[in-house]
Amino acid sequence: MSVTDLNQLRTFVVLYELRSVTAVAQRLHVTQPTVSYTLRRLRARFGDELFRREGHDMVPTAKATQLFGPLHEALAQIDATVNETDAFEPAGFSGQLMLGLTSIGEQTFLPPIMSALAREAARPHLQTERLDSDQVEDGLTRGTIDLALTVSMINSTQLWRSNVRAVEYVALVSEKHPLPQTAPDMFVGRHFLRVSARGGHIFPLEVLTEHGLMQQVVLTVEEYATVPAVLNATDLVALLPRHVAEVFNGWFPGLRIADLPWPGQSTPVSLYTRREASLTPVQRWFRSLVLTAVRE
Repeated sequence: MSVTDLNQLRTFVVLYELRSVTAVAQRLHVTQPTVSYTLRRLRARFGDELFRREGHDMVPTAKATQLFGPLHEALAQIDATVNETDAFEPAGFSGQLMLGLTSIGEQTFLPPIMSALAREAARPHLQTERLDSDQVEDGLTRGTIDLALTVSMINSTQLWRSNVRAVEYVALVSEKHPLPQTAPDMFVGRHFLRVSARGGHIFPLEVLTEHGLMQQVVLTVEEYATVPAVLNATDLVALLPRHVAEVFNGWFPGLRIADLPWPGQSTPVSLYTRREASLTPVQRWFRSLVLTAVRE
């Protein structure tokens, strides 16, 4: 394969990730007309439009989406071979890392991750990206995030996944308004606070619906951070993962945890990255660090 071929394919991969001719030109240090010319060559080569302009974005066609995974992986392997050096040394690393988390993930997983980074003497600029569950695969594939933690089950051949924590749901209430002993009728006459399922936590919605309790929901919020203060000031009940309820109980000692009268196991929290061959040494190190930190 010639250097020209490699440059064309690299332009394709970067355009798929950034969705902007201007951004590709800046990333690759070429002119916008050069990117447009390369795109015309790629369209002729693959017999497909590859990208359609929609507003300010270059949106990939189905053919482009099909090509992206194998081409990205091939280029990553070439780059790894050409740039092969000694093992990555995290001490002193100060680059940027993007971590996809839900609001609940920020509250429970960022403290151990930041502690682990400090132990490694690494000071990256770690930026969290709030992703809805249906955005995780696209964010990882395009490279807008390096790693994601979510309870969403994503079956994709383009991603690597590892379960990191089991999820058991419990009820959380104020000690001023305790629940009776765990039993099927323990929620009679009580009202619920529910958090939006955008981040993938669908268990509360499913169980409230299954047991005919949705009519007892009087408050739905977008963020988990809202929950403990509201519970502490009211007689409402929230269904939360146990590890989250324990964090909230630490913030508000006046809250009490109660077991559910039904099976409370939900899908586990999983860590997702691109496939192994597509990861940089920094991303492999970060994945290993996060796996260790959140499993402790």
